[in-house]
This record gives sequence, structure tokens and C-alpha cells, in this order.
Amino acid sequence: MGDCLDLLLGVVLLTSPALGISSCFFNGWRAVYLSCNLTQVPQVPNTTKSLLLSFNYIRTVTATSFPFLEQLQLLELGTQFTPLTISREAFRNLPNLRILDLGGSQIDFLHPDAFQGLSHLAELRLFYCGLSDAVLKDGYFRNLASLTHLDLSKNQIQSLYLHPSFRELNSLKSIDFSLNNISIVCEHELKPLQGKTLSFLSLAANHLYSSVSMDWKKCLNPFRNMVLETLDVSGNGWGVDVTRNFSNAINGSQIFSLVLTRHTMGSSFGFSNLKDPDQHTFAGLARSSMIQLDISHGHIFSLNFRVFETLQELKVLNLACNKINSILRNAFYGLDNLQVLNISHNLLGELYNYNFDGLPKVAYIDLQKNHIGIIQDETFKFLRKLNTLDLRDNALKTIYFLPSIPNIFLGGNKLVTLPNIPLTANFIQLSENRLENLNDLYFLLQVPHLQILILNQNRFSFCHQNHAPSENPSLEKLFLGENMLQLAWEAGSCWDVFKGLSHLQILYLNKNYLNFLPPGVFHHLTALRGLSLKDNRLTVLSPGDLPANLEILDISGNQLLSPDPDLFASLSAVDLTHNKFICECELSAFIHWLNQTNITIYGSPADMYCMYPNSLAGVSLYSFSTEGCEEEEVLESLKFSLFILVTVTLTLFLVVILMVKKFRGFCFICYKKALSLLFKDPIKGRESDTYKYDAYLCFSSKDFEWVQNALLKHLDVQYSPQNRFNLCFEERDFMPGENHIANIQDAVWSSRKIVCLVSRHFLRDGWCLEAFSYAQSRCLADLNGALIMVVVGSLSQFHLMKHQPIRGFVQKQQYLRWPEDLQDVDWFLNKLSQCILKEEKERKKDSAIQLQSVTTIS
Repeated sequence: MGDCLDLLLGVVLLTSPALGISSCFFNGWRAVYLSCNLTQVPQVPNTTKSLLLSFNYIRTVTATSFPFLEQLQLLELGTQFTPLTISREAFRNLPNLRILDLGGSQIDFLHPDAFQGLSHLAELRLFYCGLSDAVLKDGYFRNLASLTHLDLSKNQIQSLYLHPSFRELNSLKSIDFSLNNISIVCEHELKPLQGKTLSFLSLAANHLYSSVSMDWKKCLNPFRNMVLETLDVSGNGWGVDVTRNFSNAINGSQIFSLVLTRHTMGSSFGFSNLKDPDQHTFAGLARSSMIQLDISHGHIFSLNFRVFETLQELKVLNLACNKINSILRNAFYGLDNLQVLNISHNLLGELYNYNFDGLPKVAYIDLQKNHIGIIQDETFKFLRKLNTLDLRDNALKTIYFLPSIPNIFLGGNKLVTLPNIPLTANFIQLSENRLENLNDLYFLLQVPHLQILILNQNRFSFCHQNHAPSENPSLEKLFLGENMLQLAWEAGSCWDVFKGLSHLQILYLNKNYLNFLPPGVFHHLTALRGLSLKDNRLTVLSPGDLPANLEILDISGNQLLSPDPDLFASLSAVDLTHNKFICECELSAFIHWLNQTNITIYGSPADMYCMYPNSLAGVSLYSFSTEGCEEEEVLESLKFSLFILVTVTLTLFLVVILMVKKFRGFCFICYKKALSLLFKDPIKGRESDTYKYDAYLCFSSKDFEWVQNALLKHLDVQYSPQNRFNLCFEERDFMPGENHIANIQDAVWSSRKIVCLVSRHFLRDGWCLEAFSYAQSRCLADLNGALIMVVVGSLSQFHLMKHQPIRGFVQKQQYLRWPEDLQDVDWFLNKLSQCILKEEKERKKDSAIQLQSVTTIS
């Protein structure tokens, strides 16, 4: 008690300046003068009910220190920074005082009559005051008829010889002698307390009976004819022998609750020099009517045969924080009335069918924080009254052993999957396991009578659903936070996981990495009142996403940019903090709703802030102005219309371009037909002039078949009357028997144009290269562009530049390339025809221009 008060007062003193609260004030009925550097009791009004004077420098309290304060009920004089002297009847002017706190003050002198006149005093705090045995032997507490609680902890008391006046303290219920130096307590010392009933008596941390040699027969029973509701003898270092002797000494005393924590009983792990309790250790408590026994925080390694057999009325047994590794057969024999068993924080590794035999009425078993990895199937089967089983923080990998009981705690284990076992429960806690398959969730949702299911911090991320969800009319609360439902839902599976939960009221889906909600996923949750979607990745909520009857929504910590306020119209409370709001005019409707709504908005206004644009980052939404947004909305509408128009126009243009490119051959044919319709008598050829031929086609004889099909049939008039050109080529027009050079010269000078079809065969044919040279000579002689070079095939610039005549032409003149796509052939032939028909005057003009680039026709 004293420690808690010191801590509380210290916190108040430290935080008061930071909070702007004065530690020296009076508010009408309470006077607070904490740490005000006072050296004497201040004058306060007679209406004061509480007077706090701790942490000052008051040295003396006398009968005249206080004015008459009839209404004062609480006085704190503890923790003075100077030694305190309390004179006779120092508090006589405080007749109705109920609580007097002197704890933490070093009392140099305390008059035996210091407390006289306090007939209504109920609680006296004298902890850590440096008091000796005299405070008990010399009658300091005479006439305190209403005294209920006496705190003498942390003093220098060495013996408990009580003054006979203790017999008169009929209201006394609680005495705290902890943390003194009391080594022995015998019957004659506490004789004034005989016949009394105490709710609490503490002798903790006194080295009681452990530092001296005891004559138990002479000391007798210190609690004879007393009824103790709680006796605390913790922290005295008792081993098995001292505990057994003490139990035998107090045989017959009524002690309902014995607190024996921080003991030294047990061999612990890896040792054998100390004994574990046996069936004789607590035998002396058989007639004590003990209901509760706390022997936690020790070193018990093994629960031996019938160790508690004499405690037949025991209802609560606390064995937590020992080193228990084994439970022998019949260890709990005789505990026919035990209802609560706590064996948490021990070293149990496995449980056998016989471990809990002898516990027909046990309702709660706490086994959390052991190392249990396996449990036999019938370990809990015959515990008919078992209501709650706590197996959290163990190493379980299966639950075949699990009985049908109302409350089951299995969090913090290593469960990867759940077996399909018959199970009935009201409450199941399976958080912090390794469950991955949502089929396990479908299984749990079919457990009859289940009301609360906790599955936080698992790994639910996929399912292979092989059965439809069944109706669960009992489930009210479902906790699925900190899983990975996003992975399952983005795969399109398990969207109906909540389909049968028409009575569900609370659903937690926080921290599931959700960036969308499956359509209609909450449609069947007609009774849902609270939904948590906190700390996900949702950027938008659509109409219909939320259940119709939802009242409370937590969607904080998401990435909502511009939420629609209509979504929250039916709610009574919502948390929208820590989202990524875009503070532009699109948010104006939400801002208006936020400032006008009657819905409860959870969280601090400072936690609802702009994220974008950067100029407004961190600005509270409540400070964001939407002025001018109406004009901007009109402008935005115009911008949008313009955007649509431009987009449609650009799209049509691109479509036309793509169509023309895709069907350019067909388009060219259409173009030619249109020209033929416009000009009904097109010129088939040119009028007669000095040239015998329109063009001389120079090509390798190995390319004749290709040339005939690709060019001659479409250009030469002798192949078709529809053609327009009179062409010359070696295979038909050279004079047989004539010198080949003469034929070439005649063809070159008798033709308006020379068309050289340069292919790989052409480059290997010496006559072709010779003809190309003659054609160049004519161009130089006539100063015109009579030579037309057409590259056929996949010849690169490098191949062309290897030949001197062709290199000179390529460097100065344009040349044509036969198209790779067949639909470009007609266009190419038209282009070639135009080149052949080009007028002499134009040729001369063109010849004056030095061409630097190469046009590739493809």
C-alpha cells in the first residue's frame, strides 16, 4: 500500500508542473500542499475534508498545530524531508479523521498518546517510519475503537509483543507487518488478538522462522483462537521443513487463504539438494478450512504423490511460476472441491491421461506459458465440470485432445491446421498460431454455440473450399486481425466466408493488407454493429461495401484519398484518422460533411490531415478551406469536356492512321481508281521523241524470272497493252551476235532512263557493273539524272559501298529499295513510273542538288 501511495504522489508531483497544475491550492473542501516547502501546518478553512501535506519540511506536530477541523476526514503527512516529532494528542482537533497517513516520514519521536482523541480513525498508515517494537508494546493505539487497517510495514520491528490494548480494537481487520525483521512469532505474543477475525494479516519478507533455531513445542500456535481470511507469509525463504513445521504448529487455526509465494521449496531443474513438497508438507492444514493456497514463485519441480490430500476444502490452488516438470499419479488426490488450478509459467512438456485425476469439480485450469508439445487424448475427458482451459503460449501442434468445454484458450502455439473433431464451445481463442488455410475458419464457424472466436495474428491467406458455409446463429464476435486475407481474396476465393453469420455483431479485419473489399462480402452480416478495417491499404470505399445496419466503423490507418461522405450517413461513430487525404476541391463534399455531421468522429482532429499536395502536407482537414471550389468545379467540367473531345479526336486520328498503314495497299488501289475516274483518258505512254526506249532495265540474268513477274508484266507494253512503257532488256532487245559492249552502249544511249536492279547477283555480274558504269558516264555527259538504282533484297549499305561505281552513286544520289511488304508493290511501281516519266527540265534542276540522305522504300 505504501509503495503505491509513494508512486502515485511522486507521479503527481512530477507531472503537475508539466501539466500546468499547481501543487499548492485549496478548492473549497480539499487542501493540497504537496512539495510546497512548508515547515509547519498551514491554516485552512474549517470546511476542509482532505488535507495533503506530503513532501514538505514539517518537523513538529503538536496539539495546537491544527485548527479545529471538524469535517476533516483525510490527512496525509507522509514523506517529510526532515525528521518528524509528533507530540501528545497532536490530532485532537481532528475529531472525525478517518484516514491518517504518516508513511515514509522518519519519526524521531512519537508520544504514546499521539493518537488519542481519534475515535473515528479507520486507517492508520505508519509504513517506513523507522518504528521499533515499542510502538506495539507501549499502547500507542489505545482507544482507537474504529481502527480497521493498520500498516506497519517497512519498519524496524523485531518482535510482535502486543500491548493488551489490542484486545480493545474490535474493528481491526487488517494488519501489515511485512518487510520488518520479525524472526519469531509465538502464541503469547499475539494473545491480544485471540478471538478476533482478521481479513488480512501480513508477515511477508521478515525472514520469519528461517534465520533462527525454533522450538516449535515451546512456541505453540501463534494464531490460536483466531480466524484469518488471508495470511501472507511470502518471501520468508521457507523450505519444505519450515513449511511442514509451521503447518503443524497452526493446526486447527481457521485460515481461509494462505499466501506462501517466493518460497524455497523444491529441487528446481537440474538439482536434488532441496526437497519438493510431499504428502506431509501441508498435512497440518487439514483442519484449517483452507479455501485458497498460493505457493507460486518457487522451485517446485515435481508434484508428488498425494501432496495436497489433506486440503479437502481447497477451492483455489496457485502453483504458477515454479519449475514443475512432472505431475505424478494421484498428485491432486483429495482435492475434491478444487475449482481453480493455476500451473502456468512452469516447465511441463507433456500431459498424460492421469495428470488431473482427483479433480471432479475443477472448472478452470491455467497451463499457459509452459512447454507443452503433446497431450494424451483423455487428459481432460473426465473433468466433467471443466469450464475454462488455458493452454496459451505452449508448443502444441494438434488439438485432438480438446474436450467440448465453454472456454478454450489456445493462442501462441504452433498449430498449422485443425483436425475435424467434434467440438462444442462458447469462446475459442486461437490467436498467434500458424493457421494458413481458411478451411480451418469454415470449420470453426460450424462449432455449435460458439459466441466469440479470436483468430488474430495467424497467417490466413488461401483456401481450397470444398463445402459451403453453414449458418451459425450464435457467433457474435469474430476477431480476424493481423492475417493475410488479401492474398485469398485477390485470388477470387473465399468471398463467402461471412455468408452464414447473420447474428455477428462485431468483426475485426484490421491489418490484413486489404486493398479492396470483395463485392457483397458483408452483405449477409445483417446484425453487424461494429467493423474494424484499421491499418489496411484501402484507397476507396464504394456504395454497398458496408453492411446496411453498421453503427461503428474504424477505417483509420488506410489510404483513403477522397471518401464519399454518403457512405457514413447511417453510422453513429467512425474513425478516419491517419488516412492519405488529397486536399483538393474533390474533397470539398467530405470536408463539408466533416464540419457539419452529428456522427461521433473518433480520434484527435490533428490526426486527420492532408497528405497531398505537398504544400498542404500535415494540415488538419478542419483547417482546410474549400473557398473557390464551386468555380473550379465548373472549370473542371469544361476541362473534362475538352479532354473528352480531344481524346475522341485523337483516337479517331490514330485509328485512321493505323488503318491507312495497315491497309495502305488497298488504299493506294482506291486512290488510283479515283484518279482513273477523274481522268478518263490517261496517257499510256509518252509522245515520240529521240529515245527509242522509255527505260533500259539492267539486271542479272539470274534474276530474270523475278524481274519478269515483278516489273515487266506491270510496266512493259509488250507484256500487256494496259502498260505504258517501252522497255529494253538484254534477253529480248540485245542484237544476237553483236558485241556485248556495243549492245550495252546502244541500250544506255537509246533509253530515256536506265534502271539498274541491284541484287546480290547483280554485284557478282561483271557485265551488270559495266552497264552501271556506262549509265553513270551518260549521266555525266548529259548532266542529268538518267540513272535510277533499285536495291533488291537485303543488301546493306556496307555491301553497296564495297563497289566503286555504286559507292560513288550512293554517296551523291538517292536510290530506291524494293519493298518487303507485298501491299507496297503497287505504290512502288507507281513511284518508279514517276521517276521514269520525270521531265528533263526537272532532272536538270534535281541534278544540281547534292543529296546527302538515303530514302529507303519499304
